[in-house]
Amino acid sequence: MITDCRGLPVTIASAEAAAALDATLAAYQGLRADTGDRLKEALALDPDCPLTLTARGYFMLLFANQKLTERARESLAAAEAAATKRGVTERERRHLAALKAWCAGDAEAALAQWETILAAHPRDVLAIRLAHFWHFYIGDPLKLRDSVTRVLPGWDENIPGYGFVLGCHAFGLEESGDYDAAERAGRRAVEINPQDAWAVHAVAHVLEMQDRTDEGIAWLDRYIPGLVGCNNFRFHTTWHRCLFYLEKGEGARVLELYDREVRAESTAEYLDICNASSLLWRLEAAGIDVGNRWAELAKQSAARVGDHSLVFSDAHFALALAASDPGSADSFLASARGFAGSAGTQARVMAEIGAALCEAVIEYRRANYGRVVRTLLPRRAVLRNIGGSHAQRDLFEQMLILAALADGQKKVATELLEARRRQRPNNRLNRSLKTRLAS
Repeated sequence: MITDCRGLPVTIASAEAAAALDATLAAYQGLRADTGDRLKEALALDPDCPLTLTARGYFMLLFANQKLTERARESLAAAEAAATKRGVTERERRHLAALKAWCAGDAEAALAQWETILAAHPRDVLAIRLAHFWHFYIGDPLKLRDSVTRVLPGWDENIPGYGFVLGCHAFGLEESGDYDAAERAGRRAVEINPQDAWAVHAVAHVLEMQDRTDEGIAWLDRYIPGLVGCNNFRFHTTWHRCLFYLEKGEGARVLELYDREVRAESTAEYLDICNASSLLWRLEAAGIDVGNRWAELAKQSAARVGDHSLVFSDAHFALALAASDPGSADSFLASARGFAGSAGTQARVMAEIGAALCEAVIEYRRANYGRVVRTLLPRRAVLRNIGGSHAQRDLFEQMLILAALADGQKKVATELLEARRRQRPNNRLNRSLKTRLAS
C-alpha cells in the first residue's frame, strides 16, 4: 500500500496522487490560499481517492456556511462510494464517519472519531487540525491543549509538518493559560516556518493577554508581511495588530488598518465579518465614530439569517445587524431561538447561551442596558461555550461591564471589572473603566 509523507497508509491510485494529497494537507496546515488548487490537483490524479474526497467535504464545512453543506454531503456520498469500491483502512473509515457526523451537525461525534484516529496515528495531520478547530469552537481550552499534547511524542523536527503541529500546541497552551510555555512553543514554530500564520497568531495571543502591547506590534510588523500566501486568516492577524493599537488609544490607526487590510473587500466569510464587527464595536465603545461602516457588514450578515453554522459567528452577525438593520436583527434573533430547539452541537450551544447572547447584543444597541445585564450575567459562566479565543470573547465581557455601568449597577460593574483586572492587571481599558466607576 502507498503511504503518505509521514508513513501513513493511504488508499490511493499512485505515489504521484499521494504526493498531491500531501501537498493539499500541507497547504491546509499552513492556512494557504492555494489549498483549493492543491485539492483539485490531487483529485485530478485520483478522482476516487476516499481520503481526498473526504478532505474535500471537510473543507466545504470549514467555511461554516450552510450553502456549502450540501456540497459537503455530495463529497461524503462520493467518498463512501469510493470506499465501497476500493476498500479503506480503519483510519480512512473513521474519517468518513467523522465527516458524516459533522454533516449531521454532531461535532462531538466527529471529535470522537478524530481523537480515536490520533490515538493510533498521532501523525495524522488532518485529524490533528480538525480536532483543533472543533475543540476551539466548542470552547474547551483544556481539550484544545491536550489533543495536541498527546500526539507530540509521535513527532520530531524531521517529520514534515512538525512546525505546524507545534503552532497548534502553542495556541492550546495559550488558551489554557500557560503563557510562558505557549510563547516558547510558538516562537519555535515560527523559527521553523516564518510563514506559519497560526503560530504567529498564537504568540500574538500571548502578548495580547499579557498586555505586552509594543512587543505585540513589533512581532506582527515583523511577520505579517511574510504571510502573503496565507488565506483570509491574514486579516485576522491584522485584527490582532488593531487590538494592540486600540490598547494604545490609537483609534485613527485602527480605522486606517480596518479600511486597508481588515475589511478592504466586502466578503461573506464568517471570520472576516467577525473581525470587522468586533473592531467596529470596540472602536465605538472607545468613543470613536466609525461612520457608515456597519452598513456593509449588516448587508452581509442579513444573508446569514437562518444559517447558524457557528454560534460564535452568529453573535458577530447580530452585532452588525443591531447596528445598522434592526428589522433583520429581530428576524435573526427569532431564527436563533428557533434553531435552539433543533438537534446538534451548535443548537445545544444556541439554547444554553447563543440566543441569549444575540439578544443581549441587540438590546445593548437599543440602550436597554438593564435587560443586557439580566440576560447575560446569569449565563456568563457558559459564555466560553460559543468558542473563539479569550481575546475574541472579551468583547462580550466588556459589553456586560459597560451595560452594568450604564444601568447604574455599580456593584455588578465593580465585580466584573475586578475579575477582568485579575486576568489582565496591566490593561489600559481596565484603568479607564475603573476611572468611570469612580466618577
